[in-house]
Amino acid sequence: MTERENQAILSVDSLTAGYGKMEILHGVSVSVRKGEIVALIGPNGAGKSTVLKVAAGLLPVRSGKVVFLGEEITNRPPYQVVEKGLAFNPQGRVVFPDMTILEHLEMGAWTIRDRLEKERSLERVRALFPWLMEKKNRKAKQMSGGEQQMLSLARALMIQPRVLLLDEPSLGLSPKMVKIVFEKIVEIKKNGIPCLVVEQKAAMALEYSDYGYVLEMGNNRYEGSGHELLHNPDVRQLYLGG
Repeated sequence: MTERENQAILSVDSLTAGYGKMEILHGVSVSVRKGEIVALIGPNGAGKSTVLKVAAGLLPVRSGKVVFLGEEITNRPPYQVVEKGLAFNPQGRVVFPDMTILEHLEMGAWTIRDRLEKERSLERVRALFPWLMEKKNRKAKQMSGGEQQMLSLARALMIQPRVLLLDEPSLGLSPKMVKIVFEKIVEIKKNGIPCLVVEQKAAMALEYSDYGYVLEMGNNRYEGSGHELLHNPDVRQLYLGG
């Protein structure tokens, strides 16, 4: 086992998984350590989102294992994964049009039983996204796409996760809003929550990441620090448009 794997708080090790009879992952390994943003990049169909779904308990593991906080959670049901502190923010800003901002946040805190602890979570979210609480009675359908993405992020943070999984957080956003989203991810990391980020805007993802993995056709192709991958000639040529 490598030093990186020894220090991991989340690791997926030699995973094979897929949909029905189709195998998508063929032995993929990825790990996240404390204080890190880890980027998962690669072409469409490489299996990036599948890794997140497996880690979140949304897709069964055929072989390999998922270890979180020193405990194997392979094939645990999603609610147990969330209760343990692994939050998944899915692709596409999954919000409910007629629910208010506050209702979304309260729903995100479903694992918290103590009222005071829930209020503390709201305060932590307010510190990261002050405008959300200023408009807490606004319905999701009245918000822009970028605002909805921020709400989706805030909802995932309500359980105060130990690791946050983010699937395509920049999808469908303007360049200005994409930058804001990545800056918020950095703030989240500084607040003590490591992030595993699947992202099609690969160069930007590596620029903001401490470590990165490149997947291709369901296999590990490259890995290294964000800086190393960003300046690797082969990675630039094959995955970053030269």
